Amino acid sequence: MGIVTADIALSLDGYAAGPNQSLDKPMGEGVDGRLHTWMFAEYADRHAEEIDAITAAGAYVMGRKMFGPVRDEWPAPDAPLGDWTGWWGDEPPYHAPVFVLTHYAREPLKLTGTTFWFVTDGIHSALDQARAAAGDADVAIAGGAETLNQALWAGVVDELRLHVVPITLGAGERVFDRVPALELELLRERVTPEVAHLTYRVRR
Repeated sequence: MGIVTADIALSLDGYAAGPNQSLDKPMGEGVDGRLHTWMFAEYADRHAEEIDAITAAGAYVMGRKMFGPVRDEWPAPDAPLGDWTGWWGDEPPYHAPVFVLTHYAREPLKLTGTTFWFVTDGIHSALDQARAAAGDADVAIAGGAETLNQALWAGVVDELRLHVVPITLGAGERVFDRVPALELELLRERVTPEVAHLTYRVRR
């Protein structure tokens, strides 16, 4: 059986998203893509090893904000955002089952290479389903900050991969909020001008 990994990009002051996330500003106010510049355009080749590791899992768990801007009940198909299928278009990058934490039930969403399953009974249930789907491969906590914090609180993360970008945001969704004290063992580190990649084993 694989391990549970978690990747998240964050600012130097610990924020993985700015305040007031919305359709127009999916990462919140004041971010403008700066937390993930290293993953795209001219910088992607420089960080190919880390990007490949993120997309190597056999299944994923993510929060509802990571999936999209819809809150509360899912809208009817003919309502605004009723046809929402995620931020990634018809072919998401995961190419594996993705289990989305939500308080509101929804039928599975099947897209090219990826099926999104909507889990209403908590992170342990989502992880159990993800482990079953992944087989011997790893399960990845895909974000955002609140979902990662839930996973750390629940003690289910084996390997934590922080991608620390040299900016500060000052407000937003912070990693480690309300998480009990952790003991981390540094496994790998790699620093470029765009980001510091820090991989830790979570000791228990």
